[in-house]
Formats: sequence, C-alpha cells, structure tokens
Amino acid sequence: MVNKLTTDMSLTGNGLRDWLVQRFSSLIIGIYFIVLSMFFFTHPTLNYLDLQNFFASKSMQIFTLITLISVFLHAWVGVWTVITDYVKPITLRLIIQVLAILALAIYFFWGITILWKLT
Repeated sequence: MVNKLTTDMSLTGNGLRDWLVQRFSSLIIGIYFIVLSMFFFTHPTLNYLDLQNFFASKSMQIFTLITLISVFLHAWVGVWTVITDYVKPITLRLIIQVLAILALAIYFFWGITILWKLT
C-alpha cells in the first residue's frame, strides 16, 4: 500500500522519468532566464512600455507559458521527492502534498492570468 501510494503521487510513476522531467524543465527555466537577462542587458534604459511590448509578443507569451509549465513540473517533482523522503506518516504526507498541489496550481493559473492580460 505504501509503495503504491508513493508512486501514485509521483509525476510519472517512474524515478528515471521524474528525474528527466526535472532536468528538462530546469533547462527550459535556464534558457528563459538567459533570454530575460539578454533583454535587460540590451535595454539599459528600460521603461514600462518596452517591457510590456516584450511580454506582449506571442512568441514571448508562448515561451513564458512553457516556462510556467516547466516551473510547475520542476517544483512538483522536487516537493514530492522531499516530502516522500522526509515525511513518514501517510496522512500528513498526503495533506502536505495536496496543499503543495493546490499552491502550485494557484500560482500557475495566476501566472497565466497575468500573462494573457498583457495584450
């Protein structure tokens, strides 16, 4: 029962796939950080209009959406791993995992709301 419960709350149900999801998502997050850094370095006199136009472009909105999904997946794999390793009582583990999922979902949908209201 405990083994089934542990793998059911996992993202993919497989440790290698979870590891790959986390590594791939971190790559996307890193590339996003580089793109934002390059934008800020190439616009030393940045104003609100420039920033709004940058994030209002469809390519940047899609890239930001992909990054938001990556952050959600990356965070869930990390939180799930830590909770599974350190919280042993099953009911407490489930409560913490449900709260983590709710928080991540709220942040994800909040980010989407902010992102698509730019246009």
